[in-house]
Amino acid sequence: MATTDTVYNTTTTVQEPKSKKWIIMPPENLDKIRYLIKGIEVLLSFVAFVMEEVVSNCLHCGPLYFFEFVSCSAFLFTLLLLILLATVLHQRVGITCWPTLDFGYTTAMAILFLLANIVFAADNGQTDLEQGAVVFGFLATVAFFMDVGLFVKNHGIPCRKGNNQQADGTPRPESEKLNSNGTDSVN
Repeated sequence: MATTDTVYNTTTTVQEPKSKKWIIMPPENLDKIRYLIKGIEVLLSFVAFVMEEVVSNCLHCGPLYFFEFVSCSAFLFTLLLLILLATVLHQRVGITCWPTLDFGYTTAMAILFLLANIVFAADNGQTDLEQGAVVFGFLATVAFFMDVGLFVKNHGIPCRKGNNQQADGTPRPESEKLNSNGTDSVN
């Protein structure tokens, strides 16, 4: 009886799965260089936001508030995107087009950061904190544009019609069926 238990135990008992890793290194949707650049984007936008937040007086507060909004948004959403892409959480969110989302977000943030930097650099109180925030803002802008450039270089533009690749980089199958004689049949 003991021999049958050992035979059946190995085939019929449910094995506990090995512990899953929560952090994926390197992330499947980011290469190592872009992963590093996204970390730099988070850091630079955070420093720009903190330096802007410490400014105590402003004559024309509109550009300051716009820069604050963009730098804070860049910090928080890039951190969220980085956490989602570097962990298994991106598999639970229900989004299947991560490259398109990443490209669209990074492009939009690069343009918004550039605009906010230009506006804030043109109209600020010329204090050291404001000028430092502008410098870190421009550095963050450069990082966002580098990220977009590397994405396009490695993967192309994901939402372009001529791009014949799926999100994972494999070619898409042809969806249009061809007639055997090359003519369309009319019924």
